Amino acid sequence: MSANPDSRPAAMIDTEWGVIAGRYELLARMGIDTSVHAVYWRARDTILQRDVGLTMLLRAGEPGESDRADEMVDRALRWGRFAEPGCARLLDVMRRDNGTLPDDMLGLAVTEWVAGQSLAEAVGDGPLRTTAVLGMLDPLAQAAEAAHRQGLVLGCVHPQRIRFTPEGGARLAFAMPPPAATPADDVRAPAATLYTLLTGHWPLSGTDAELAGLAAAPRDVQDVVVPPGILRPGLSLEVSALTLGALGAGGPHGRVHTAAAVHKVVTELLTTEQEAALLPPADDGAPPGTDEVWHDDGAPGPEVDPDRRRKLRIGMGGLGLAAAVVIVYVLIQLGSMFGFTPSSAPRIVVTNPQVPGAPVAGAPDQALSGVVLPASTTVFAPAGDPDNTGRAARAVDGDPTSSWSTFTYRQPFPALKSGVGLMVSFASPVQLSRLTITSPSRGSRIEIRSAPTADVPLAQTVLIGTTSLEERETPVPMAGSQPVQHLLLWITELGGGDGQNVTEIFDVRFERALG
Repeated sequence: MSANPDSRPAAMIDTEWGVIAGRYELLARMGIDTSVHAVYWRARDTILQRDVGLTMLLRAGEPGESDRADEMVDRALRWGRFAEPGCARLLDVMRRDNGTLPDDMLGLAVTEWVAGQSLAEAVGDGPLRTTAVLGMLDPLAQAAEAAHRQGLVLGCVHPQRIRFTPEGGARLAFAMPPPAATPADDVRAPAATLYTLLTGHWPLSGTDAELAGLAAAPRDVQDVVVPPGILRPGLSLEVSALTLGALGAGGPHGRVHTAAAVHKVVTELLTTEQEAALLPPADDGAPPGTDEVWHDDGAPGPEVDPDRRRKLRIGMGGLGLAAAVVIVYVLIQLGSMFGFTPSSAPRIVVTNPQVPGAPVAGAPDQALSGVVLPASTTVFAPAGDPDNTGRAARAVDGDPTSSWSTFTYRQPFPALKSGVGLMVSFASPVQLSRLTITSPSRGSRIEIRSAPTADVPLAQTVLIGTTSLEERETPVPMAGSQPVQHLLLWITELGGGDGQNVTEIFDVRFERALG
């Protein structure tokens, strides 16, 4: 990316052209992408009397630029039938040999004009509410997912390629993806747009940020973009994790690998935010929007009867508790959708509500029978792609009607993975006498391993027993084992077969050694 504006072709700075191709009257230059010497103009179609967007590829005297332009035109032509709300519709494409283009123009794409705002204008008045930002981003994330399903690439990793419609939706307006654009860029682009809407800083190229009139995002000593929550205290961990994960901003933040994953998580987070709209919004570092129900303008309100205030507080407290349960559940489900690698993703730990050794409602007195309940349960998958992380606690909740299962694999282990497991942690070291696994997945092979902590490599765990699951309940004697606080149930062989290899666990009961 050229860092020197003076090295741009003259037509990228100003132009004496009045009308292009005998039809399109230039009105205003709206964007510049110096990496491919492309410029974006708002123009007037003098025949159909409507505004359009023009993406022009300009001659710069560089080796191979004609071939690059031809490739970009070819990419644009493949967009002919692509129609998504998050992408401006293609109307026409012209090559350099068209005969109606100026000599210093190597290609032209005509798209519908996207009225509204640029990215810089959208954040010109300061940060926006999280709910509003997620809603704005959703069309662009959906367009990236749809493009990849059709073998296309948006190539929108430039702040001036994105505009926002009067309704607020993000839309790719600046056409012709660069030849170097990849599907990975379409994962980073929505994340970069999200980062900017939340903070007012563009997290990718500093040169592009300057051209777009945006501040470049600050970076740490390792040249990694700082989390958006640093620039905007109060931003939720889930939104920050999505942003950094899709940007691929360093190992500790994880990574989102596909546009489909970005769109799915944006949708889930947006649903969660909308479900919480009945409650006063948490401080996410942005002022309330003008259309929000909840406002605090500092003016004293009418005096409220104390008894009525007490009843209102109780009612709102109950509503808040119910909403919190829903939100926590949805966030747990996101663990299986994020596409994060487990070594770096934000860890979602499902904590059982009972204390160790406490009886479960409606169950026998487990304290007397020696049953001990785990404090937390997580999916253990050192090879990546953990299986159904949001359901891990169902395997140890004492409820035989709920369950956790692995994914269904077409080939048995170790074709894709060496195994997958459940890491069970107790509040303190426990001397176990037996554990019993309730499962319909006959033939599944499970290793019982102790671990020094819940987050360790498999090589640091110690094998203390093995079992092959029976039809329903499979007891595993633990007599003679050492006290353990972290216990791994490591599945090395799956049940089923014939392309339907899966292991499902309804319940694991842990019994403490008595006496």
